Amino acid sequence: MQDAPELAVHKEWLGQIQQIGLVVSPHVLAKHNVGINRQQSLATQTKLLEITSGAEEPRVNTFLEFVTEVLEWPADLLAGAPGGPDLPESLTVALPEYDDRLSPNYAIPDLALISVVGTDANLDKPNADQKGGWRASPHARLERLLRETNVPIGLLFNHTHLRLVYAPRGESSGHLTFRFKHLLETLGRPMAGALYALLGVERVTDVLPDAQRLPALLKESRKYQNVVSTKLAGQVLEALWQLLRGFQRANDETKGALLAEALRENPQEVYGGLLSTLMRLVFVLYAEDRGLMPASDVYQKHYAVSGLFERLREDAARYPDTMDARFGAWAQFLALFRLIHDGGGRDAFRFPPRHGRLFNPDAYPFLEGRPLGSARVMGAPIDPPRVPDGVVFRVLQNLLLLDGERLSYRALDVEQIGSVYEAMMGFALQQATGPSIAVRPKNIVINLGELLEQRPKERAAWLQKQAELKVTGEALAKATTIEETLAALGKKVSREYTPAPLGLAVMYLQPTEERRRSGSHYTPRSLTAPIVQTTFRPIFERLGDQATPEQILDLKVCDPAMGSGAFLVEACRLLAERLVRAWEVHKSAPRVPDDEDVLTYAKRLVAERCLYGVDKNVFAVDLAKLSLWLTTLAREHPFTFLDHALRHGDSLVGLTREQIACFNWETDKQLPLLRGLIDERVKEAQGLREQIQGMATSDDVPAKARLLKEANEALHDVRRIGDLVVSAFFEREKPKDRHVLRIKYAGDVQAWIGSRAVVVSGFSRTGADAVAPTTFHWEIEFPEVFTRANPGFDAFVGNPPFAGKNTISASHAPAYLAWLLELHEESHGNADLVAHFYRRAFNLLRAGGAFGLIATNTIAQGDTRGTGLRWIRHHGGTIFAARKRIKWPGEAAVVVSVVHVHKGELVGPFDLNGRAV
Repeated sequence: MQDAPELAVHKEWLGQIQQIGLVVSPHVLAKHNVGINRQQSLATQTKLLEITSGAEEPRVNTFLEFVTEVLEWPADLLAGAPGGPDLPESLTVALPEYDDRLSPNYAIPDLALISVVGTDANLDKPNADQKGGWRASPHARLERLLRETNVPIGLLFNHTHLRLVYAPRGESSGHLTFRFKHLLETLGRPMAGALYALLGVERVTDVLPDAQRLPALLKESRKYQNVVSTKLAGQVLEALWQLLRGFQRANDETKGALLAEALRENPQEVYGGLLSTLMRLVFVLYAEDRGLMPASDVYQKHYAVSGLFERLREDAARYPDTMDARFGAWAQFLALFRLIHDGGGRDAFRFPPRHGRLFNPDAYPFLEGRPLGSARVMGAPIDPPRVPDGVVFRVLQNLLLLDGERLSYRALDVEQIGSVYEAMMGFALQQATGPSIAVRPKNIVINLGELLEQRPKERAAWLQKQAELKVTGEALAKATTIEETLAALGKKVSREYTPAPLGLAVMYLQPTEERRRSGSHYTPRSLTAPIVQTTFRPIFERLGDQATPEQILDLKVCDPAMGSGAFLVEACRLLAERLVRAWEVHKSAPRVPDDEDVLTYAKRLVAERCLYGVDKNVFAVDLAKLSLWLTTLAREHPFTFLDHALRHGDSLVGLTREQIACFNWETDKQLPLLRGLIDERVKEAQGLREQIQGMATSDDVPAKARLLKEANEALHDVRRIGDLVVSAFFEREKPKDRHVLRIKYAGDVQAWIGSRAVVVSGFSRTGADAVAPTTFHWEIEFPEVFTRANPGFDAFVGNPPFAGKNTISASHAPAYLAWLLELHEESHGNADLVAHFYRRAFNLLRAGGAFGLIATNTIAQGDTRGTGLRWIRHHGGTIFAARKRIKWPGEAAVVVSVVHVHKGELVGPFDLNGRAV
């Protein structure tokens, strides 16, 4: 479908100017009739030409001349200009840590701050000749000024360029830069018209209605981006189903040989490989849009994902009927994925080795047509799965086009990308046992034959129970065939996922019980940023303005249910900014590699040394790693090593070192010999893990992986002992029976320790093999956190899951609720699950630490309050900030509370719903 002329012209000039981040949306401009006409474009070019000098790089003499002549601003509009009001003192920000201050040259009161720098000054690099003060780029200085003064709009002028900066509080910044040389060219005429349309006198004064002025247009553009994220999440899920259908066909072509072993041993292996493929693609698309992939023509023509999509689009237009009968695109993916993992090429076509599990060819060998568990042989040929080009094209179409428009990944926040891909989590790969289709609203797959077998009057109730789908009318009850049953369901069928009924043994994605009950919501930076900043406020106040770089890097922050890693990404940003500030204050800035700026370098250090996360969904762990890789990505460096810190497990199911030594979920008499084993192994693992963190600036990922492997091997037996204790609890229903089994297992363990013989009896069972959830024993998994002088984390942040009593029982192991009551004394069975995350976080904090966690509004009510906040308050916790009934940003109809707790006494004032108390 062809765009309306107004929308098309905005897409044209935005395509020319390439905004960084998000400043303005073409859809919002078109909606509010922000026009760009030929006459105004020519007039703007003419006026600009009259005040510029220099043929090679046209320059404007003064900012005031530019805005009064070209943009037609009245002379008295600007505070700080002759004839205008004085600049308010509130717009000057002191930086005592640098012995410096920030202030604008001019301001449009209540609208924008303007910074004017020297002719030809690089807007993105510090002034090399600057002596003293904060040595930051003009852009960084202006952006900090905007955030400190809470003025979101800024203009940066260096006589050859004008940059519009948008930095709303709690959100990522964006900017677009008008280069005067380009504005004066014939092809730059749309940009010249856009300059006036955005910044002309009507847009910055009260001539137009508020909704059509610059602040409203920029604000609405951000809201529209939430809509983009929601739509993209739906398309990414469609892409996952498309890829599944592609591998179903490839498997059929091998008569089932391709996936037979994986489907027999672990069907989730197939699901994981498909997820991994889409995460690989999003990394490549993000890196391509950010200019971080090789710049050579060879890459663009033969390897680039965006280039492949354009070639497939041309093929689809010319040969639409044969797209699913041709192959080759999938093999290009595989070649690219190996290059990214291993590195290769040279000069402009050089790939640095990225390493990491995401692109590891051996992580999911079936993607290359190899058997489950096989290891590649370098140089050996492979027989790639025959995934049709049509499937690859439709997958890329879902990832790259939105409402027919090419999506720019550079305009998306990392949190947006992570949240979009979080929509793919929470499925179980299954095979149809008969003709099956997915039905709305939860896209649950049902067997049509089973539905038809129900008594006619009971079919509606069966559908409600099996698929949470309500149907009315008589058609379903009257159906006598599969076709009539399908017709009776009509628009209730999710045809984007199952266009036709699935045949016998065909693979499909079934939402897990937890996904059905919880869903997923995009967690925007406007929510994560204030939570992270408030959580760290007492910690930074304690450290003071003179905090050393090592003090910053010694901070440990964790998200106990990290999902896509949105909170860890925000913590990475905040701590990196503090680290850069500490380097400046102590004049100890390190040498930064040529392919990184100082902030990216700081983020990489923070990610490896300060950030931790846990999630019971193993695929969420990979997604959180991807989010942090995108945040810390540098052109010539491998992925930041995160395997030691982002871990798989249930944050609420695990034991302390003391409990493992007692072989009991209660603290009891220790088993002989067990304490010595635990202390020895944990000390060994801690030393190895500290070596990893000491190599944070090293690119030697294989060495870090070897150290982590050795650390995990050292902890292996201790983990299994702890898992066995937990297994004894979950395998029995009654407390007495649990202890009987625990005592039996204790005897097995003592016999094993004494003989070091072959593992006996139940000791071969682990939490993963038994009925227990995947355990996570915090104190042994992160020994460097819990063996320091003041043990525990400095901070917890995140959005832990909410679940009432019935949901806990339905979504977890039978003994899960009993475990929670055992884990947290004085807790109540009716308490929401989030209260137990509050308790867990508080117990794992060090003295002086703090947490900031989202919760359901029941966190301050009844049994949930008694289990969580009341207990915390009576055991040394101080609630220093709390807000209730916060509407979730975007379209999700969710209302939450946010609570911040400090471990130990804290002097007020405190923040209650924005009011000092």
